[in-house]
Amino acid sequence: MAATLVFRLHDGGPELLRQVLLERGWEEHHGGRRGQEDWNLYWRGSDFPISEYRKLMPWQRLNHHPQSVGVTRKDQLERNLRRMKATFGSSLYDFSPTAFILPNDFTRFLAEYHKPRLQGRAPPFWICKPVGLSRGRGIFIFEKVRDLLYDCAVIVQKYISEPLLISGYKFDLRIYVCVKSFHPLIVYIHQEGLVRFATEKYTLSSLENPYVHLTNASINKLGPFYHAAKGGVGRGCKWTLSKFRHFLHSQNINELLLWQKISNIVTLTLLTIAPSGPACHNCVELLGFDILLDVTFKPWLLEVNQNPALSLDCSADLAVKKKILQDLIDLMSYTCTDHLRGGADGRRGPLLPRVSPHKLPQIQTRPKKSVQNKSSCHRYQRSLPPVHLGRTSRLVSACSANASQTDTSETLNPILGLRSLTIRSLSEVPHSQDEDELSEVPSTLPDTSWRGRGLWCPDAAWRLPDITHRFKAFQGHGPPPPLRVGDFIRTFPFNMATLKASHRQLDLKAVMREIRKLTRQLDAGQSAMKGPGVGDKQEDLDSLLWGPKDPPLLRHCFKT
Repeated sequence: MAATLVFRLHDGGPELLRQVLLERGWEEHHGGRRGQEDWNLYWRGSDFPISEYRKLMPWQRLNHHPQSVGVTRKDQLERNLRRMKATFGSSLYDFSPTAFILPNDFTRFLAEYHKPRLQGRAPPFWICKPVGLSRGRGIFIFEKVRDLLYDCAVIVQKYISEPLLISGYKFDLRIYVCVKSFHPLIVYIHQEGLVRFATEKYTLSSLENPYVHLTNASINKLGPFYHAAKGGVGRGCKWTLSKFRHFLHSQNINELLLWQKISNIVTLTLLTIAPSGPACHNCVELLGFDILLDVTFKPWLLEVNQNPALSLDCSADLAVKKKILQDLIDLMSYTCTDHLRGGADGRRGPLLPRVSPHKLPQIQTRPKKSVQNKSSCHRYQRSLPPVHLGRTSRLVSACSANASQTDTSETLNPILGLRSLTIRSLSEVPHSQDEDELSEVPSTLPDTSWRGRGLWCPDAAWRLPDITHRFKAFQGHGPPPPLRVGDFIRTFPFNMATLKASHRQLDLKAVMREIRKLTRQLDAGQSAMKGPGVGDKQEDLDSLLWGPKDPPLLRHCFKT
């Protein structure tokens, strides 16, 4: 039987994901029948240990990038947004409410709390959220500082007390974002999403009522009015984003500008961690951005969810989440040979031959210089240390107890250094099912002249095969990321300038300049719209404007 793609779910995983993958012909990984690395997709609700990234094979994908917690944990998100606001100004980073991380910022919070009272202005309301909890747990709203009680690290934000309402009910938007890569930054936003409603009409007279102020479905589905018809909202507590677009059509606003502002929030938030995050090109992460609109249609970022819920509570969930998962799998860019998982005809095998800890590939080199006590050090046995992309492993020295054996051929292993024992060719390395694979090998190592006891790299002939070519980011010598995969719309990079700015080392200043320019163009209003083919300014990189039902090309949106 032909080999198929295999998925592995941690602790059972989301049932909807299992259903989608099985419908596509995948098989589920079972540890008893398959090896620990005999899989193509590993899905986990929490962060992966760093060891999982180090041993990834080219045919494997993980559903989290390393260090994405920098935007998904509330306190780290606030710190990163503060840093970017201090660097690039509040004109760009003005989409997050004023916030304080307690207890560290308690003094600063008190100063802000008393400021309106000293100036004779009406004091604001505040919302308190535990930094490590989700699904609305532990959240409460307060007006007086005496009501602020907490027993763990929390974040306190100014409460947006004038939200946009639909039929008197508060709501927010769940936007589904796929981060394809951080190096370079490649971001997609799905055309479909969820509108989540509170189930009781909005009022500031009952701050303690969660069904009035919180939009989390996990809370509102337990409310007394969840199944009741609620004016224009209807039954339940969710709409699809498509239904929300119909609501926007009845409002006198610049819809294109609104969608672009939300897209900017996504990009600017991810830029807070993009320069510092490690590169891992075989990871694809699905994030849930929660966006609140105020009465002026200004979008605000509430939080970023690392594991947006994939449970099915209503028909809107089924219509949205199943399609998102299908498109997400397509974004993982599996090839026609990944189902082999490194072997031919479905047989297990790595891209590089298996390397025994005491048997390394041999490369013939020039005869070595005479060494003192040569009679006792003719032959060495060494263990191969972990080799990581972009980093050279430490030189390991260990003499074998069996020093009486001799070998007339002088060999050099390029990783372990002088006089290490090797085998004559890569093809002679035996495969062993009981030993770890060499999962990551740099395509090149630095040429270093021999200075006594050290690493000697005489020629380029010993360089190991490049097994990472499939994951190298676009560097100007290949096609750019597709502008659309299913209903995922590429929102970054959105032109040639941002594509070039994201190569190798991210140029944040150039990216910020392009975001400002695009937003100013859309802010000119609907009158700037024109039909395709009229005075088009051709660019090498086309991009779509995310948000509208039929996304137009960006270069069709502005007058030239």
